[in-house]
Amino acid sequence: MSDMLILGIESSCDETAASVVRDGRSIVSSVVSTQIEEHKKYGGVVPEIASRRHCENILGVVRKALDDAEITLNDLDAVAVTYAPGLIGALLVGVSFAKGLAMASGKPLVPVHHIAGHIATNYLTFPELEPPYLCLVASGGHSHIIEVLSYTQFRVVGRTRDDAAGECFDKCARAMGFPYPGGVHIDRAAQTGDPSEFKLPHPTVAGNEFDFSFSGLKTSVINLIHNSQQKGVELNFNNLAASVQNTIAELLTEKTMRAAEALGYRRVALAGGVSANTGVRAELSAACERRGYDFFMPDKSLCGDNGAMIACQGYYNFINGITADESLNAVATLSLEDL
Repeated sequence: MSDMLILGIESSCDETAASVVRDGRSIVSSVVSTQIEEHKKYGGVVPEIASRRHCENILGVVRKALDDAEITLNDLDAVAVTYAPGLIGALLVGVSFAKGLAMASGKPLVPVHHIAGHIATNYLTFPELEPPYLCLVASGGHSHIIEVLSYTQFRVVGRTRDDAAGECFDKCARAMGFPYPGGVHIDRAAQTGDPSEFKLPHPTVAGNEFDFSFSGLKTSVINLIHNSQQKGVELNFNNLAASVQNTIAELLTEKTMRAAEALGYRRVALAGGVSANTGVRAELSAACERRGYDFFMPDKSLCGDNGAMIACQGYYNFINGITADESLNAVATLSLEDL
């Protein structure tokens, strides 16, 4: 099947996005409308506001994606949409719109899992990449080590027991006084910081050697800041940011390398919003290089939520017979393994 055009729609959090992708590998158009500025004043995403903005933006975003691709609905082979996991109200906007679009145009409707979409960004950056491989997915809401067995089959081998890596970045950043979303500010401050000034904990969890825990790290950073404020001691936030970034990068890399070794993978990929972090990218890349593993990470423009990742995964779902009818519903929490 060649020259297949898939429209991907993404609305799981605070980005309304749509994209047209050809044959699951090349982006024809990609439009993202972000709400960051609006949620910034609340220090995080307000679900009700996010849902309303999706309602306002989705038609214009999808229309622009089709216009930029210089095609009409008739030229599409299928409509793919994120249906899980995410903010339920936000997801419902995308799912409802995609269902209407598919029914009105007579095109197949393809349900896509948000995490599978993040993994698929690597196919858009590396056309030569094929499963099986091991992928670390790290974002604001997720931290998973996943065996990508095929384009549509996944096995979760490690997950966070509490906070996700991106959540830890954001909460530490908030404690340091950086605006939302905090990860990018920590990354910026870390560039000129000395990570050796602060010795931060490397939390471990019993049970599964590939599972993560970030809440202890977050708590120790918050306590460190509070204690210094009470004593009137001024902290060097560039150094603290560098320490936080270094510690999170080490925790993610250490577990991923352990899993790759134990499960016999020599190809490792990175995906999710945190994959844009320079410290995480450098640490994982260097660890793979030392072991002679092939390492893949998405182009920075594809790390955040976008429609192209949904269209890409939608292509693989579609050619593997995964479609939905008008009964498709949004699901707030759903493991990749339950697909």
